[in-house]
Amino acid sequence: MLERNEKPKQKRVIVYTSPSCPYCNMVKEYLSSRGVEFEGADVSLSREKAQEMLSKSGRMGVPQVDINGRIIVGFNQAAIDEALAAR
Repeated sequence: MLERNEKPKQKRVIVYTSPSCPYCNMVKEYLSSRGVEFEGADVSLSREKAQEMLSKSGRMGVPQVDINGRIIVGFNQAAIDEALAAR
């Protein structure tokens, strides 16, 4: 339960993408339209981010969205909404 004047904790959201991925742009636009702040991680530019993504999901495909440790592969609005709503 939140104390008076205490804001709900912001969820940590990371979106793993590549420039040639149209669904990656759709994920980022969807999150932005919902007012969700996120960190973008272009796996084509960073071997470290690509390895991080692979270690979390076991997959190399993008987009992948990490919402407080819950990994969503692909652009799945229902799964994104569910993860954002979870406490």
